[in-house]
Amino acid sequence: MSTPKRHAVTADSVFDGITVRHNCAVVIEGKQIAGIATRRDLPDGLAVRDMPKGVWLAPGFIDVQVNGGGDRLFNNDPTPETISMIAAAHRRFGTTSLLPTLISDTDEKMRQAIAAVQTAMQASPGILGIHLEGPFLSREKPGVHNPEMIRAADSHHLAMLTSLKGGTTVVTCAPECVSPRFISELANSAVRVSLGHSMATYEETRSAITDGLTGFTHLFNAMRPLASREPGPIAAALEAAGCWYGLIVDGEHVSIPMLKFALRGAGSPMLVTDAMPPVGGSKASFTLYGEEITVENGRCATKDGKLAGAAIDMARAVSNAVRFLDLTLTEALTYASLSPARFLGLGDHLGRIAPGYRADLVAFEPDNVHVTGTWLAGEYAPSA
Repeated sequence: MSTPKRHAVTADSVFDGITVRHNCAVVIEGKQIAGIATRRDLPDGLAVRDMPKGVWLAPGFIDVQVNGGGDRLFNNDPTPETISMIAAAHRRFGTTSLLPTLISDTDEKMRQAIAAVQTAMQASPGILGIHLEGPFLSREKPGVHNPEMIRAADSHHLAMLTSLKGGTTVVTCAPECVSPRFISELANSAVRVSLGHSMATYEETRSAITDGLTGFTHLFNAMRPLASREPGPIAAALEAAGCWYGLIVDGEHVSIPMLKFALRGAGSPMLVTDAMPPVGGSKASFTLYGEEITVENGRCATKDGKLAGAAIDMARAVSNAVRFLDLTLTEALTYASLSPARFLGLGDHLGRIAPGYRADLVAFEPDNVHVTGTWLAGEYAPSA
C-alpha cells in the first residue's frame, strides 16, 4: 500500500537537525516536509503513523563513502542493480542517501560506474551521485588500492570526472600527485575534491584548499601522519573551517583518542562507513581485485592483515560516536546527516527536518540507535 500524499508521523522526540522537540508530529506532503506540529494540532482526518513509545525521529543518514553492502561490491559489478542492492542494505541501518564509491580502477570501469549512477539516480532519490576514490593517489599510501591502478591524471580525465549530470561527484585524490589546475577545474565544475591516500605536505595541502579542495577522506588513514616539523594534511584539515573530514568510528581504523582529537578541530567532522559487502549481507568474505577479503570481529582485512574498508553501518557509527567519543546523541546525528549534506552542497534541502526539505527520516530507539524504519522522499520502509 502506498504512503498517502499528505500524512504525519508522530514521535516522543523529534530531532530536527538543530534541536530536539517533544511529543511532535512531522507533517509530510508528497516528497517534502510540510512542517512540524504538536500532536494536538494535527487536523482531523489526516493519516497518522505513530512511532512506539521512546522512539526518536531524525534526519535520514547520509553516507558519502559506500563501497558495498548486501554482499555486493561496486567495483566488482558497477551496475544500477548493484547500486540498488547496496542502497537497500544500508537503508535498513538508517542511511537514506549515499554515494556509491568506486576505488581505484580502470578508465573503463570508471565510465561504467558513472553511467550506472546516472541511471540509478533516475530510479531512486537516495542515490546522490558518485564518489571516485582514486586513481590519482600516492603510491606511498595506497592502502588496499591496487598499485597497478594508481596513475597520473590525463587531459581526458577532467571530462570524465565532470560528466555526471544532476548529481554530486566527489573525487578523492592526492594533491601532490595532480596539478593545481586539476583541482581548481574540478572545483569550478562543482565537483567536491577530497584529499586521501596522500603524502602531501602541510603547504601542499593548504595550497590545494586554496585551489578548491574541501574534503578529507577517512582522516588519519592512508595519509602523511602528524609530525613535529611536518604537520602534513591532518593539521591542515583540523584548522580549516571551510573543510569537512570523514571519520570511521569502528574501533579499527582510528584510535579513540585520535578521533576525540579530530573533534576539537575547526573543520567539520562527518561520519562515514567506508562500508564493504558484508554490511547488510550474509557472507563473511568477498573479493576485491581478485583477492579474498575476510571479516573477523568487525575487521575487514586481506590475508596479510591490511585493512580493506569497513564492516560498519551508519547506525553503529552513530552509536559508537556516542559511546566512545563522549558526544551527545544530537551531535552524532548531525555528523551523520547535516554535516555530509553540507559537504555535498545539499544542506539547503537535506540533513534537516524542516519545511521544504526532502522527507528523509529515520526512526530509531535512542539507547542503542536500533533503526525501526526510514522514509525516503516521503515513502516509508520498515527495517527488517
